[in-house]
Amino acid sequence: MRVITGIAGGRKLKSPDGEAVRPTADHVKQAMFNILQFDLEGRRILDLFGGSGQLGIEALSRGAREAVFIDSDKRSIQLIHENLKRCGLEGEVLRTDALAYLSRGEKFDVIFIDPPYDAGLYSEVLGRINAVDNLTEGGIIMCEARAGTELPEMSAPYYKQRERRFGNVKIGIYSKGEQQNE
Repeated sequence: MRVITGIAGGRKLKSPDGEAVRPTADHVKQAMFNILQFDLEGRRILDLFGGSGQLGIEALSRGAREAVFIDSDKRSIQLIHENLKRCGLEGEVLRTDALAYLSRGEKFDVIFIDPPYDAGLYSEVLGRINAVDNLTEGGIIMCEARAGTELPEMSAPYYKQRERRFGNVKIGIYSKGEQQNE
């Protein structure tokens, strides 16, 4: 697992031990950031269910202004701190429940959602973002799931742009604002 490009490009990230955290595969991460390439510079990022922190770290490496990393697991929080240090980057790292954090009402330009696949949190997390309105106008949500998972729709002004499949992984791409025809 490594940072793909940017100021920390090529730096190796420490991987989690065991099965508790499932890092995003490099080819999926590359595809996600190809989609986001022009939407990162100077943006505020939320890495929800941070795990190793690799998505937020990749965004910071590519010019994001700020990243907030959320995870409820103590080992994941330590891992995120270690990976930020390895890359010479800084971010706000909080050990808290994802839904409780979203309820604070903070706004972000890009939100990465990558919960444990079998936790059944997609509807609840996307519903909370919709209700609290955590995304800036024109912002993007990247939601990673197992390929067979049915990702929910969101209510206006949020909408699902599309879904992309990468082997056994699916990425749901959501936005806020006027729906664009693609």
